[in-house]
Amino acid sequence: MATKIGSVMNTPNATQQHPIIPRERLDFGLDGDIPKYWFGGDPFKTRFFDAMSVIFPPGERFFMTSVRDFRDRIRDPKLLADIQGFNRQEAQHSIVHNQYNARLRAQGVDVDGMTAWLENLLFDKYRSRFSREYTLAITAGLEHFTAISAHAMFDKRDIMGEAHPNVRAMYAWHAIEEVEHKGVAYDVMIDYAHVGYFKRVAALLHCTYMFPAVVHRFVHQMLKHDGFSFTERLKISAKGFWWLLKPGGFIAPVIKHYLPYYKLNYHPWQEVEQPGYEEWLQGFAKARNPVEASEFMRTVMAR
Repeated sequence: MATKIGSVMNTPNATQQHPIIPRERLDFGLDGDIPKYWFGGDPFKTRFFDAMSVIFPPGERFFMTSVRDFRDRIRDPKLLADIQGFNRQEAQHSIVHNQYNARLRAQGVDVDGMTAWLENLLFDKYRSRFSREYTLAITAGLEHFTAISAHAMFDKRDIMGEAHPNVRAMYAWHAIEEVEHKGVAYDVMIDYAHVGYFKRVAALLHCTYMFPAVVHRFVHQMLKHDGFSFTERLKISAKGFWWLLKPGGFIAPVIKHYLPYYKLNYHPWQEVEQPGYEEWLQGFAKARNPVEASEFMRTVMAR
């Protein structure tokens, strides 16, 4: 039986909670000479991550709004402080991804059209059709996805090794901070929105369909904008899906960390440590430079 102290569910398998530390005004050098296909010259891999960058600013605003719906109910000072750190981190993520997305606009990508479509989905359709409890459960489910992403990107395989170091560093920093605030929306959902097991699981299933569908929609739009024919897009996507889904591919390490969310007594702090977290912190402590921190992490992880 799990016991609860404050707003954190503690189980025998729980890992130590990390402090939420907003790292602001970081320079990733995104205005530098970065190739259009910055991920090893591969259109699919590049546009896959470009699509996620487009998704993050409206997605993170949705996250903050969904948590804010229940803030007036909260009296626990620790959780209130965590929410403040969560909001500051998410705001910085939006700022940096908007800086990156300016590069996509310069390429002629319809970033504004895609974000408008997503904002309509999240803020008009979801928040008008679903309860505030369910939209918070969607937030917690999507936070689960982002928190476990480091298992795919930053393990010993160095699957992002062919990526441009500045863009790779942006995603490394983002993943590191997702580790730190991964329990905030979940704690609000369980302790203050009082979302039960079946609604929590239904929301995760919803996210499991919705998130990849949105990414695929945006990747398809970008590849079409890049001038690839329908047949070329099919071939590029088939090769890209194999990279994502093959045994040992990009998604494989995430699956075993995705499934525990369906346990009755699940809490995000039961998760094993994401690869690269401590190494990134060590690298960042040396020079306060996120690109150097990312490269230090890769060097240590490769040993």
